Amino acid sequence: MIDISMDMEQYDCPFIDTTTDYDVAFASVHREFDRTSREFETRMVVEGADRGALTNGLDALRDHENMREYALVRRRDDVAQIRTVIGETDAMGAIRSHDGYITGPFHIAEGSEVWHVGFDRADDADDGLAALERHNEFDVVERQNTAMPDIQDIVQNAGAAMTLIDGCQELSETERETLETAASSGYFETPRDATLGTLADEFDVSKPAVSKNLRRGQRKMIERVVDALQDLDES
Repeated sequence: MIDISMDMEQYDCPFIDTTTDYDVAFASVHREFDRTSREFETRMVVEGADRGALTNGLDALRDHENMREYALVRRRDDVAQIRTVIGETDAMGAIRSHDGYITGPFHIAEGSEVWHVGFDRADDADDGLAALERHNEFDVVERQNTAMPDIQDIVQNAGAAMTLIDGCQELSETERETLETAASSGYFETPRDATLGTLADEFDVSKPAVSKNLRRGQRKMIERVVDALQDLDES
């Protein structure tokens, strides 16, 4: 497989157009292409510089001429999750017409988009990039040939990876935020740069409360790590 990462600028993409005019960024968490209608259904996480930027960006995105369907799933402060359906862009049509496919999530900010695309043959990759260049601006950041043993490793270890992802999704919002803050502030370092007291102050709760949230989060993740290790042994 030819795996290509590129920095892409499209001229008919609602997300890129929105990040050009507003201080927001998008990251895809799910995408699906309908071959019949030639539409992309996506689920995106949107982050704004502040609440106002997020509001203005979402309003502009919803009204974009290439936006077929738009729904706000949830929102908290300057972060939102949305579901959208957009028409196939020229760039995606060029990739798909040469048997290319998406291999990784999109990240869109400041008028450009990080793409991860794959081709089964080098000739298809070359032809696809040539077609893409006719109507789009892009820079290839990385191109590599993923050998068959590498692909087999990915497939064999997919179960372990999904086990870890499931563990992350099982965390409550409070548990996730507590673990993230503890890790970033140095609570797990030796010697510690943070204490239960500083974490309690950060969340405006008691030490027993923050300790309980930490233990719950750690227990869930450790259980999933053990399961993932077992999956690796079995594969």
